[in-house]
This record gives sequence, C-alpha cells and structure tokens, in this order.
Amino acid sequence: MEGPMRADAKVCSEGGTESSPRGPGCSLRHFACEQNLLSRPDGSASFLQGVAEKSRERLIRNTCEAVVLGALHPRTSITVVLQVVSDAGSLLACCLNAACMALVDAGVPMRALFCGVTCALDSDGTLVLDPTVKQEKEARAVLTFALDSVERKLLMSTTKGLYSDAELQQCLAAAQAASQHVFRFYRESLQRRYSKS
Repeated sequence: MEGPMRADAKVCSEGGTESSPRGPGCSLRHFACEQNLLSRPDGSASFLQGVAEKSRERLIRNTCEAVVLGALHPRTSITVVLQVVSDAGSLLACCLNAACMALVDAGVPMRALFCGVTCALDSDGTLVLDPTVKQEKEARAVLTFALDSVERKLLMSTTKGLYSDAELQQCLAAAQAASQHVFRFYRESLQRRYSKS
C-alpha cells in the first residue's frame, strides 16, 4: 500500500485518547491513541498498546488491502508507514491497530475497520490475551488475528508454536470477543476527536 500516510507508535499526549479495556472476560492492556500527529501527511495516528520485519510488513499490507476499497480510487497509491518506538509485546496486533487508525485518519474508504489481537498459550494451555514480550517468549504458542468490525470475520492469522485445533478455536473466539473492546476504543477515540471541532 503506498501514498502519504504515517502511523507512529508514540506515547499519547494531550489531544490523544486513552482507555483501559480491562474488565470481566477481557485482559487487554491499556490503549492510547492520538491522530493527526503529522502536518504533511493526509492522515497519521499513534496507537499504543502496552508499553521478522518483511513478514510482518506483508501481513499488515495484506490485511489493509483486504479492507481498503481501492476500486473507488484507481491509480491511487496509499502508503502506510509504521514506526516501532518500543515493543512491549503483541507488536503485530499493535501495528495492525495503528495502520487501521491511520487509514481512518486519512479518510481512506474501507469496507470495514479491522483490528489485531494476539493470544499466547502457556505450557499449561492457559490462554493469555495481549501478551507481553516476556509472556510471548515463555509461551508454547503465540497466535495473532486480524478481524473486521462488521462480522468479526477473520482477515488474517499468523501463528508460532504448537497448539491443537481446539486451542486454535479457543484463541480465535477469545480474539473475536476482545475485538469488541478494540472497536469500542476506536469509536470512542474518533468521537472524542471529532466532537472537539
């Protein structure tokens, strides 16, 4: 995807939005988002979620291409630039979330929003949503899913480690449930941003 757009992973400052989606049945870490950070690009967003580059780039690109309505703008190039400032775990999921918010900020037409959610399975088979770097290293398996906002449909998945079919389905179901919190955060972030003007 190419064109003037940028998403930087920075700490949220005063015009940003913060949320803590932890609650019953949800153990995602703190979110923070700020949009319109850069003056020259058409859209920019910073998304913080918790404080193999080419493969990650391909996964993000394929996810974006699956939702962007490119036929509406033939011969148009869209570029999404993601800058990793720090990696506190669940990096691919955080990059997917930053890419989605940058596309929204730029006003790129999409058939649905999307989000990334990472799950880890420890040696006992215990599922951990939004794992830290330490939890990912100790995990028996790490699974990242990209889901759309309309039907919670799976757009992309990548896995590392050993897991059963039942554990895969358990992780997917947990990611779909957690995606509701991410999409709610997107909505609240956008409402705050546009209610200021």
